[in-house]
Amino acid sequence: MSHLILLFSLFSVPVFADGGSQESTQNLCSNVVSHKRQKRDWIWNQMHIKEEIDTPLPHHVGKITSSVRNSNAKYIIEGEFANTIFKVEETSGDVYAFERLDREKKAEYELTALIIDRTNNRSLERPSKFIIKVYDINDNAPVFVQKVFNGSVPEMSPVGTSVTKVTAVDADDPTVSGHATVTYEVTTGGEYFTIDDSG
Repeated sequence: MSHLILLFSLFSVPVFADGGSQESTQNLCSNVVSHKRQKRDWIWNQMHIKEEIDTPLPHHVGKITSSVRNSNAKYIIEGEFANTIFKVEETSGDVYAFERLDREKKAEYELTALIIDRTNNRSLERPSKFIIKVYDINDNAPVFVQKVFNGSVPEMSPVGTSVTKVTAVDADDPTVSGHATVTYEVTTGGEYFTIDDSG
């Protein structure tokens, strides 16, 4: 009889332990699920577009995506040139440019992404700001900062004497290799004068 009682107690311990484990596992799962339900994130690719694209408009810029799952969700954008130059497809979140952009006029645009319930216009997610950067193409020629540069040099000066300094600038992006690099060349009078890359 004592053997039976001992056997019963051995079998009963795992049953109670397993019951507690199941309960704690269910609590953990419910916490994880509730945490996932509360967590919302905006997700998108980096927004960028090349300037002066010569393909037909509109040009795809990028995509805004929220983790909100709602059949009535609608994407909208606000900010610089929202709904004029830039428009968002309200169901997919795809952002398009409806004009060709010039980086020399404006290099970036700041906009705000929103997702709302189309039935009551209530926000489903906190708004989030994003930047659309315009990538440079090498589309500007250097220009001299003055129309005429005057210089002089005494006669019989030794070779290498400085005569004058000229300066030209390029409106392209100096951070892109080679786009704003200026080199100089003497096209007339090269038998008497040379010019270096500093002007």
